[in-house]
Amino acid sequence: MSLLQSIFRRPDYQSEATQFIDQLKAAKPDLEAKQRLGRELLWDKAVDRNAWAEYRAARVPQKPYVYQTDSK
Repeated sequence: MSLLQSIFRRPDYQSEATQFIDQLKAAKPDLEAKQRLGRELLWDKAVDRNAWAEYRAARVPQKPYVYQTDSK
């Protein structure tokens, strides 16, 4: 069985993008940690659910035609 597997086995393919990323990670081992810090800075934030509930409760429904003025 191992003989058949070795005949039909194709070499592992890596795209140019994958090779580039692997080389970049090898050259800069702290890159992934910096990416995680950047993500925490921009995206991973605590959500104040009470503030969001108050915001949603305070919304005023929009008129069907925004630019129409009241003629009263």
